[in-house]
Amino acid sequence: MSTLLKTLENFNIKFERIKEDLNKCFSNVCLNHNNIKYKELTKEYLELRPFAEKYIQYCKLLKDKANTEELKLSDDNDIKKIATIEYEELLNQQLKIEQEIKKLFINTDTNINKNVIVEIRAGTGGLEASLFVGDLYRMYIKFIERNKWKYEVLTSVSTGLGGYKEVIFEVKGHNVWKFFKFEKGVHRVQRIPLTEATGRVHTSTVTVAVLPEVQNIDIEIKTEDIRIDTYRASGAGGQHVNKTDSAIRITHIPTGLVVTCQDERSQIKNKSKALKILLSKLYAKQNLDTEQKLSHERKQQIGAGNRAEKIRTYNFAQNRVTDHRLKYTIYGIEDIMDGNLSKLINKLIQNVQ
Repeated sequence: MSTLLKTLENFNIKFERIKEDLNKCFSNVCLNHNNIKYKELTKEYLELRPFAEKYIQYCKLLKDKANTEELKLSDDNDIKKIATIEYEELLNQQLKIEQEIKKLFINTDTNINKNVIVEIRAGTGGLEASLFVGDLYRMYIKFIERNKWKYEVLTSVSTGLGGYKEVIFEVKGHNVWKFFKFEKGVHRVQRIPLTEATGRVHTSTVTVAVLPEVQNIDIEIKTEDIRIDTYRASGAGGQHVNKTDSAIRITHIPTGLVVTCQDERSQIKNKSKALKILLSKLYAKQNLDTEQKLSHERKQQIGAGNRAEKIRTYNFAQNRVTDHRLKYTIYGIEDIMDGNLSKLINKLIQNVQ
């Protein structure tokens, strides 16, 4: 048995075992009593299913090929001729499916079943950039709702008029990483700002970073490695922001990473959210073996926020959105801003791996 087939067989055995465990969950009604176990099994099931499907397809092809090879030895010349042609076709199919299987292994993403934390920050462009942070944030929320995912705002700093200096939110659901991982980078907007009296088009930028959410079991934070400071929250959010020290600032001493959260009235809730963000940032840093600092990874994702560093341009005057990685333009910008991103992102999934 070839190494490729043996590896696929092992994946298939594990897949069948997980499928059996999932069936037991339903038959024993353990779904209501052990929801965490069910979620873990479901994630593994979805991750292994493509390999199991290829295993079945590959085994059938090898069986057909073996049968055809026997027919090639027939004394009947007509059968022999037909079998030879069919054998060549099956051989080409085998080469094709082996390439697909190898690509499946190469493209296996360890974060595929993880939820994500999305950070949107204003880049160059002043007030207009902060307004576009709000526009992108609302675009993503509509996209999330279209896919029936769930989200929670972890922290935000508003600037008024519907704009934000930054928004950080968590997205939960099936395949969220698969779709959101393509959103990291600099997003450029070209339009006439509401504050522009002369009708001149302005160019501004917003940076988006996408981090896989991690649990405590994925990475450990030692108590002695963090410093937690409390302070009085500021900005929009009600009277409590000026009266209670509910805002949290967590500093990870070994790396110098700093995370703040002030959205909740409760200091405990703000601490929990801040730790969640910190875990994701530390996880991202840990997975960059060739990088010494997280800032390198963030620069790789979003650059410095300059106008020249861009993955996508939103041109309102020309009613278009252009993704520069694909050199692909789609018209109907209002539809995109309304959260209809599936066509664009599916094209990225197909062409950018």
